[in-house]
Formats: sequence, structure tokens, C-alpha cells
Amino acid sequence: MQQIIKGNRVVEDAWQLLPKDTNTDDLTNTGNIIVPLALWLEHAHALKARDGGLGIWLDADEEAEVIADDLQHFQVIALSFPVFSDGRNYSNARLLRDRYGYEGELRAIGDVLRDQLFFMHRCGFDAYALREDHDPHAALASLNDFSEVYQAATDQPLPLFRRR
Repeated sequence: MQQIIKGNRVVEDAWQLLPKDTNTDDLTNTGNIIVPLALWLEHAHALKARDGGLGIWLDADEEAEVIADDLQHFQVIALSFPVFSDGRNYSNARLLRDRYGYEGELRAIGDVLRDQLFFMHRCGFDAYALREDHDPHAALASLNDFSEVYQAATDQPLPLFRRR
């Protein structure tokens, strides 16, 4: 079982991330699953009727606005970073937290590296599934890389000059 960073500690991941080619015939009624957006759009009614936990994941080219009216159904929203340099899901994280008021787990998945965690946290992420070749215990310290921030963000809505 994969370990993730969640709530400023390393924990065992209790969720199964389903690939894009999953169909509803492959699903059981129990267990915590994170489904791709396309599966949700096609089979939302059946997925809502399951007994297990439900999450959704968005690729970098998919917009948070598509699921804005369905946020109450998701315990986890995972945002995929296909490569380290693709930052489009930072915007989706801000939208989900600040505009749509999503309060559940917001997880970074894909090519997630230690260097990104502090900035992801500032955008509203609270869980991180690091790339498999990275140690989550070593990366955990990066959430405290900086003691003060100047800009306003999801984690600190007031800029430094307003806090003085």
C-alpha cells in the first residue's frame, strides 16, 4: 500500500486511484475509490449509489468548474500533475478551495516532488501522493521550508503588509 503525506504526517493511503480506462463493470460496491472525471460524467448516478467512499481525479487539462455542482459527493479530489513543470492544477486547487468552498481532502497526484509541496499547500492541497521514487518521510519537512510568506494565498488570505 502506498504511503502519502496527509495532515502533516505520513499515512497509509486508504484510497484506490482508478485508471482512465476503468468501466463500471470493474467496480465493487465497497472500498474507497478515486474515479477519473470521464467515468464520473458518464456514470455519476451509479457511483453515488455505492457504499464505499468516493473521490474524483482531474487531469491537468480538465477544469474544476465541471464538478463544481457535485462537490458534496466527493471525500477526495485528486489533481494530477503529469510532469513536474505542468502547474495548471495549482489553479484548479485555488478554485476548488476559494471559489467553490471545497473542504474535503485535496490531493496532489502524479509527478509530485518535494520541491512543490510548500507551494501546493499554499494553493489549498492538504494531501500529497509523491512520485514512487521519492520518500514521503524525507519530503514531509518541506512543508515548513519557509517561516513567513509575503503574498496572500489560500492558506494565508492576508499579505504580510496587512498582517503587520
